[in-house]
Amino acid sequence: QVQLVESGGGLVQTGGSLRLSCATSGRTFSAMGWFRQAPGKEREFVAAISRSGGFTPYADSVKGRFIISRDNAKSTVYLQMNSLKPEDTAVYYCAARSGGGSYILPRAYDYWGQGTQVTVSS
Repeated sequence: QVQLVESGGGLVQTGGSLRLSCATSGRTFSAMGWFRQAPGKEREFVAAISRSGGFTPYADSVKGRFIISRDNAKSTVYLQMNSLKPEDTAVYYCAARSGGGSYILPRAYDYWGQGTQVTVSS
């Protein structure tokens, strides 16, 4: 059974940093991504990373502030979030897929974590 377990969320002030982690159940996926969902809004793409780590698309809203990385030996993907803003407040979800397809569409991913809350206070 595939499991994705996120950790690292919390409460931080504007301008602060957090690092999210997503541990998988020992498998290496073709792509992994981070999405977020704020209250009353649709789930939106944040960042993704290819198997090799050589391709890392970002949403425009986080480009230059967030960095996605993965450690295949540890079956873990990370999201380093810097210069956080109140509008970054959301539940952040880790996602993984085994095949090909879009990096930014939620429906392209096969597996999802339970989510971790990130709250940025002003």
